Amino acid sequence: MSDLTDTTFGGVLAAARLGEDRAVAAIWRDVHPRLLRYLQVAAPRAAAEDIASDVWLEIAGGLGRFDGDRQAFLRFAFTICRRRMIDAGRRAGRRRTDPVPPEVFAAHPVAGDDGLEARVALDAALERLASLPRDQADVILLRVVVGLDADSVGEILGKRPGTVRVLQHRGLGRLAAVLAAEASVTNERRGTILDADEPLSA
Repeated sequence: MSDLTDTTFGGVLAAARLGEDRAVAAIWRDVHPRLLRYLQVAAPRAAAEDIASDVWLEIAGGLGRFDGDRQAFLRFAFTICRRRMIDAGRRAGRRRTDPVPPEVFAAHPVAGDDGLEARVALDAALERLASLPRDQADVILLRVVVGLDADSVGEILGKRPGTVRVLQHRGLGRLAAVLAAEASVTNERRGTILDADEPLSA
């Protein structure tokens, strides 16, 4: 669970630059779960952990040069993450089209979320994100899962904030349509089962 806040970030960052383990751990707890969630949907299969390791090595190397607040740090981290992810995708020679296995998500609970229902719901949503067009999935992951604003997402993805909002709207619309279709199929099946039931005899 992350105990880092916008208010405490500056002091924690200064301590992390001095090599204080507790400060480095606080930054890691704040960023790493979101980093993995993003990579598990956006990166090539089975590469999330390796890419995350490379990202942290680059973050560590650039920590002394970084200057900014917590939002700026997230932009910094996810700009590195996206660059590393693209490199890994090129090395893999193809874009992932296979669905994300559910057990991958189950292995990494959301920081600060102890509710099983909320975790299952988020895992299901992340699985569906993998079926969206890449640009829409990236925007929703960075806006909703990572918690960045439209300007920050635009900076990371090389898009205008207005374009980011349009992609988010379209992506969420697609997800809503998928969920509505799934609910409709579930209700139809339930109705068919009920209609086929024989009346109970006394």
